[in-house]
Amino acid sequence: MNAAAQRVFWPVLVAVVLIGLWQGLVVALKIPPFLVPSPLRVAQVLGADAALLFGALYTTLKITLFAFLTAVVLGVLVAFAFVQSRTIETAFFPYAVLLQVTPIVAIAPLIIIWVKNPTASLVICATLVALFPIIANTTLGLRSVNPGLMAYFKLNRATRWQTLTRLRIPSALPYFFGGLRISSGLALIGAVVAEFVAGTGGTGTGLAYQILQAGYQLNIPRMFAALFLITLSGVLLFVLMSVLGRWALGSWHESEQGHD
Repeated sequence: MNAAAQRVFWPVLVAVVLIGLWQGLVVALKIPPFLVPSPLRVAQVLGADAALLFGALYTTLKITLFAFLTAVVLGVLVAFAFVQSRTIETAFFPYAVLLQVTPIVAIAPLIIIWVKNPTASLVICATLVALFPIIANTTLGLRSVNPGLMAYFKLNRATRWQTLTRLRIPSALPYFFGGLRISSGLALIGAVVAEFVAGTGGTGTGLAYQILQAGYQLNIPRMFAALFLITLSGVLLFVLMSVLGRWALGSWHESEQGHD
């Protein structure tokens, strides 16, 4: 079995074993479904409530993707500004850190009140969560250039634009794609958290709102089904960003050439 097949086989095997243990324990201990539903029961609810759950998944993913794309654009622009001037970076980077350490649960109610459009408010909340990894990773990558190559560019009197496009950006791509892998998951987390806050007011229709409703109704199998869809979405986003990074870097950068 080659390395690529092993990277799929072993995680799948572990998942099958864990699901089997879960099913066996629930059946053997006769745990009622309103406490811990069995995987089979969750799968049945996922099929029975497919229209409701997948409609909610579409709403959550829409917010996630809008927030992720917004975070990528803003994060790259901010990183470009930081790398052009140490003064700008010194003055504004602490505020980027402030976005990272401020709990979104604390500020989401204010954003939802200030922004009248429910979708826009949720996108803003999720963007704030996903923004910092793009800024931090891209800035680090843009600054992590080979000193010899930088001296060569200066020796040849390269312009600031030429240095940015031909040296800094290629050097920053591995860091940038690493930021994408982190930010995509954070965008999903931010969307779910914002939906939880908005859902308490009856304005949310995403998976988080379905989880809240299932909790109120003690419909624990539906809650587990919604959690499964959120988890699966996060894994797929991570895999998609990994594949995108390998596609962009695999033919020339050593960080991806080591993969079989």
